[in-house]
Amino acid sequence: MIRFTPFFLALATSTAIAASDDMQGMDHSQMDHGQMQGMDDGQMQPAAPSESRTPIPVLTDADRAAVYADPAGHHVHDSTLNSFFLADKLEWQDADDGSTLAWDLSGWVGGDIDRLWLRSEGERTNGVTEDAEIQALWGHAISPWWDVVSGVRQDFKPGAPQTWAAFGVQGMALYNFEAQATAFIGEGGQSAVRLEGDYDILLTNRLILQPTVELNAYGKNDPQRGIGAGLSNTEAGLRLRYEIRREFAPYLGVTWNRTYGNTADYANDEDQDRSETRLVLGVRLWF
Repeated sequence: MIRFTPFFLALATSTAIAASDDMQGMDHSQMDHGQMQGMDDGQMQPAAPSESRTPIPVLTDADRAAVYADPAGHHVHDSTLNSFFLADKLEWQDADDGSTLAWDLSGWVGGDIDRLWLRSEGERTNGVTEDAEIQALWGHAISPWWDVVSGVRQDFKPGAPQTWAAFGVQGMALYNFEAQATAFIGEGGQSAVRLEGDYDILLTNRLILQPTVELNAYGKNDPQRGIGAGLSNTEAGLRLRYEIRREFAPYLGVTWNRTYGNTADYANDEDQDRSETRLVLGVRLWF
């Protein structure tokens, strides 16, 4: 058996390194014809001439259109029928007159462009319905973020039932501010305007603070329903919700309600305050 001592191993290694350096430093001009023939063909493959390479085609408008997205939005819309329901407010309120159950519901069914919208809001205090309405609106998208809507609104309370024609816009303004502006034309030449808005402030991924505001104005006095001409009432709210799941979020908050002008005078006649602050507890859910 042949044994290699460390000395012979070191000598063999240094010899191999020297031979490699000699080959790398060898000038091709010093190699004779026999050496050139003895080299492997794979080591002597010449570079392809420039005229044999495939030229790069010139970009066309079709190529650019395939790469760059249209900033105005997509032009292909799905024809599938979809639906959505949101209980934005389903809450108990600590009102001056007693316990109040308030709701603000909305939903739609339809496609990407045209949808049937349903809205409802109202209040029940001490088991008695004081305000209640429902709206059925047809919405048509005029941009990726805005719809125009038109339809009917039916009031059940206060006073006798009343029907309105409704039209307006709704959508998302800058910085994800949800907004609605709706005009109504009622029986007997009555008219009204309602502005609504809300905004979600993410404190964490699940803890969300939501400021809200609503404003109502009317064109004529309506003593039967306690409504005065001009700015009638406003409601501002601040609700803090925790999304246990995205579809289910309990919340607590506070609202400030105020009446103005002749509406405030009608409230005084009924021994009601012009302004009121309420503590609210509720749940927000959607599916």
